[in-house]
Amino acid sequence: MTGTVFTNARLVDGRLVDIAVDSGRVAAIEPAGAAIASSASVDIAGALLVPGFVEGHIHLDTSFYGDKWIPHRPCTNGFDVHERVTFQAENMANAAPMAERARSQLDLCIANGTLQMRSHVMVDRSVGLKPLEIILSVREEYRDIIDIQLVAFPQSGILKSPGTPALLDEAIGLGADLVGGLDPASFDRDVTGHLNVVFGVAEKHGVDVDIHLHDAATLGAFTIEEICTRTEALGMQGHVAVSHAYGLGDLAPDAARKIAALIARSGVAIMTNAPGANNFPPVALLRSEGVTVFSGSDNIRDSWWPYGDGDMLRRAEIIGYRSGFYTDAELAAAFDIVTAAGAKALRLEGYGIEVGARADFTTLDAEHVPQAVVGVPKNRRVYKAGRLVAENGKVLR
Repeated sequence: MTGTVFTNARLVDGRLVDIAVDSGRVAAIEPAGAAIASSASVDIAGALLVPGFVEGHIHLDTSFYGDKWIPHRPCTNGFDVHERVTFQAENMANAAPMAERARSQLDLCIANGTLQMRSHVMVDRSVGLKPLEIILSVREEYRDIIDIQLVAFPQSGILKSPGTPALLDEAIGLGADLVGGLDPASFDRDVTGHLNVVFGVAEKHGVDVDIHLHDAATLGAFTIEEICTRTEALGMQGHVAVSHAYGLGDLAPDAARKIAALIARSGVAIMTNAPGANNFPPVALLRSEGVTVFSGSDNIRDSWWPYGDGDMLRRAEIIGYRSGFYTDAELAAAFDIVTAAGAKALRLEGYGIEVGARADFTTLDAEHVPQAVVGVPKNRRVYKAGRLVAENGKVLR
């Protein structure tokens, strides 16, 4: 006899099934009505059952969600990372306690069906390791309802912020899972030196890399080429991600396809949240060349923009809308970016709805994936290890 059976669940391939869960894992999947012996049952009532969403890029330490409204301050002249960092520091000084804001943001994401997350956390001379210590504590509080990877993120640069290389090294020892970077060319103005630190820390501790890259056009493309070269040279294929990679969206199709082949060969994943007012990576082209493209909310109501609802299904809709995805296959690709592709980029174990996988899933009031992507249905039930953790927009304690 198994633990719990979830009956009448509709899978993405259209099958109506019963799913047996034991010890937090999928023990069996049988046609609906197969009468699997169990000590408890949950009727999914024909709803679409999908794996928990993967929030591949977020900032738990800098969101103001749940805090007072912070009016957005435009940059003096277009988009400027340095100026946005300054605005962020000023806003953070007057914000509610970080742990409180992080909990609000986590509750938002979990209620929408996210059960796997990667968050970047500031680590630099201006803040030291305090934000990481706080977010590590919050992660421990939520360990039973969401899995969180933390990236030591040098928001103020590495070479421009004395002491940051040592702090990144210390952050990994403290509990960060990955080492990050930020615009090696335009921020630190030294691609080689910046990458020496990032990959040096990664190699020393055996951790993965996730680098923010906002630089446009050929400067961004050059930096990506350098990251890919490092990745291959160190045998880190599948262990490196570039977040944003705006420059890929500035390239002509032939140039984009050429660099896409390099990215695919090096196993570097590309994160995009398809932000407004920015070019963003050509999702369909990259996927056609074999590049792993995943997504995240990035900023939620913070110093960078006032938007964000913590819903990765909505993010799939945004990616599809901005990419011109209309066919069922294209809408399914947008869904893949916030589920299976995200799981691949984050190297998640036991992801999916199959025997042996973790019983982490979400119900959607839709007949199939394309309808879910365009309709973004709410009233979801969210299960972690087979246990109901959120329902109708509320996290259950």
